[in-house]
Amino acid sequence: MSRWRPLPDSLDDRVRQLVVQLRRLKDRSGLGLSSLESKTGYSRSSWERYLNGKALPPRQAVEELARVGGVEPTRLLVLHEVAEAAWRERAAADVPTADGRRAPADAPEPRGVRRGVLIGVCAAVALGALLVGVLIAAPWKDGGDSGTDTAGTKRGAAAGASHGTFAYRPGKTYPCAVEREHGRSYAGYSTTRTAVLSQPGWDVVEAQCLLHHLGLDPGGADGVYGEHTTRAVKRLQKRSGLPPDGIVGPHTWQVLRR
Repeated sequence: MSRWRPLPDSLDDRVRQLVVQLRRLKDRSGLGLSSLESKTGYSRSSWERYLNGKALPPRQAVEELARVGGVEPTRLLVLHEVAEAAWRERAAADVPTADGRRAPADAPEPRGVRRGVLIGVCAAVALGALLVGVLIAAPWKDGGDSGTDTAGTKRGAAAGASHGTFAYRPGKTYPCAVEREHGRSYAGYSTTRTAVLSQPGWDVVEAQCLLHHLGLDPGGADGVYGEHTTRAVKRLQKRSGLPPDGIVGPHTWQVLRR
């Protein structure tokens, strides 16, 4: 297992999630940077930048890493779409103004940049909604079950089916009523115990409700995996002895369901 350098604190959480997953895949492959260079066509120095958050990898590099790692690339490409939008936002904020000074972070972006970022974000959200099933069935297995409660709880049977397809609505939050069934906690929105969260959906609402139940504040239970939710997940991971990467996967679900 590689001993990775800590990622920069300034790195956007959406980019961080992509980099963490790329690091995990690289570790699982057992390949060094020189081997990645020969197998993917991207230089050793490029991979060093990509895997340390210094540069955003191009989409093709992500696809090549998935190929040599032997995994289906869809989930990584969804993460890349979201990370790319975040990277563009940061780049737009760093564009010098006409007098040579850096524009403040809250300065209005040029219309073309705003439109490009908006298109990128909307495309990522739409892609995530279409691929919810793929995201739940992760391209590599970290253990745990198939994503459903084998005990077949009443809340598990109702979860998802009673809510229909998730559609994000600005300002909309969902009530949280957590109950214990067969030794696990459920809020009634999802029964997954393996899904790796990144895109808006009922799995995210479920995680947010469980975080509230455990005394952590992810913001409103709106189904969006944003900065408030990421910070709450990191606090949970720290107090549970898990790596505080802010990503909900099988091990973090195990803690949430306790």
